[in-house]
Amino acid sequence: MPTVTPWLAEVLDGGADDADPTTERILDACYTELLTYGVRRLSIEDVARRAGIARITVYRRFANKPALVRAVILREGRRLLTDVDAAVAGVPAGPEQIVEGFVAVLRLVRTHPLLQRMLTTEPDLALPFVTTHAAPVVALARDYLAVRLRRVAKGSHLKVRDPQEVAELLVRLTLSFLLTPESCIPLQSDADARAFVRKHVLSSLAAPA
Repeated sequence: MPTVTPWLAEVLDGGADDADPTTERILDACYTELLTYGVRRLSIEDVARRAGIARITVYRRFANKPALVRAVILREGRRLLTDVDAAVAGVPAGPEQIVEGFVAVLRLVRTHPLLQRMLTTEPDLALPFVTTHAAPVVALARDYLAVRLRRVAKGSHLKVRDPQEVAELLVRLTLSFLLTPESCIPLQSDADARAFVRKHVLSSLAAPA
């Protein structure tokens, strides 16, 4: 059985669908505050005011500001994974699922409002989480992708090299293009990303016959 990191387990199992309406209002309010003012200026008082509830109600669910921010990040991670799954749901098992999954991830992380906002306005806070302190992010994405690669291999004739290693290479490749988008490789559109994966990635995934 593949190893599942605690973060991946929490993202997949702690579904937002189980959250009560008040918690969802708090998370929605926190997301908007983060998007508007950033992490440094975020306060529990402002989140409570935007959600239209008492501050103590927020504290009953989240012990402090870091816990609240972490809950928002987990929910966004869950939504991103759900969107990636939806992007490949209608694609027959096989290499094209890998293509569409890569395209979806690249598009979603490049266009995620909160991620892009933090990288642009609070890079000193955001960059460590995708560079020097990126181990949890890499592990989360790697474990998620490795599970999908195993499913692709099982449901098709594609023989994938070590799924954990292949998954990590894909994750690190995606992070590189996210952090340094300037490249001689055209990746501005989904069509560009598909062509790149088919030309440079798929051939490296298949295990020797």
